[in-house]
Amino acid sequence: MTHHSKRLSRMCRAAVVTAVAGAGLLPTAPAQAAGDGPNYVAMGDSYASGAGLSGVKDAECDRTTGSYPSLVAGTSAGKNRAFKDVTCSGATTHSIFNAQGTKPPQIDALTPNTKLVTLTIGGNDVGFTGVLATCVLVRSSDPGGSPCKKHFTTGKDVLGERINTVEGRVRDTITETRRRSPDAKIVVVGYPSLFPDNGVGCAEVAFARGDFAFLRDTTLKLNRALARRAAAGGTGVSYADTYAPTIGHDMCQPRSRRFIESLTPAAGSLAAHPNGFGQLLMAAAAYDQILKP
Repeated sequence: MTHHSKRLSRMCRAAVVTAVAGAGLLPTAPAQAAGDGPNYVAMGDSYASGAGLSGVKDAECDRTTGSYPSLVAGTSAGKNRAFKDVTCSGATTHSIFNAQGTKPPQIDALTPNTKLVTLTIGGNDVGFTGVLATCVLVRSSDPGGSPCKKHFTTGKDVLGERINTVEGRVRDTITETRRRSPDAKIVVVGYPSLFPDNGVGCAEVAFARGDFAFLRDTTLKLNRALARRAAAGGTGVSYADTYAPTIGHDMCQPRSRRFIESLTPAAGSLAAHPNGFGQLLMAAAAYDQILKP
């Protein structure tokens, strides 16, 4: 590990420690009895499950101990408290209310005793993996242009329509979460800066030049939709911005600066997903909201 990456590690961990220092949301009483249900429930997709990292807790859902919910639950504020992690790689908003493979609907983990809920969802509804694959495939048709943008916007804004659908489903998720867990603080955790914020790409990632800005804008559009739903959710619902703190650490940065892996990821990580540093930053962003009144 280089001196620079060691310094980044210290900075990331310091951010989490600082955020956790005054944590008071999760109770300090002994862990709740099993019949009372979990005090902290984490819902969401692979960005919340910590997919690709070591310490796999559930192979079917690729839940790992390096995920931001696990980091939140493992702090002094959350340690030894009843924690239920139902995040799952590949989850969509459909998975919140319906079974995903052998896994029951994520929303069923909520109880009246739940005091904290974190939620990261929507990327798979937009078709994140398929979109990236398409962008790679169409690159050769116009390497200097925006063939992927053209593919998804000719005739109608396909991804924009998907994001509009996500926004409605996230609204429904927040409403149902509040109904099932009326005392819960709900933190909607957004997506980090996957692509260069300045729109300038890199040779390592095989997209056409203009499509980096298109993919950045799509990420921002999804985050804005999630932030709107959180803002409209009323008291106790907030949005954790993970985009701003990860600017300059996207998949095109040198490996020592990268918080999001490229399409050729480092060992122990997953392509186009947060690595260990990225999950630490997501944990810090979530905590920033948890600590607010």
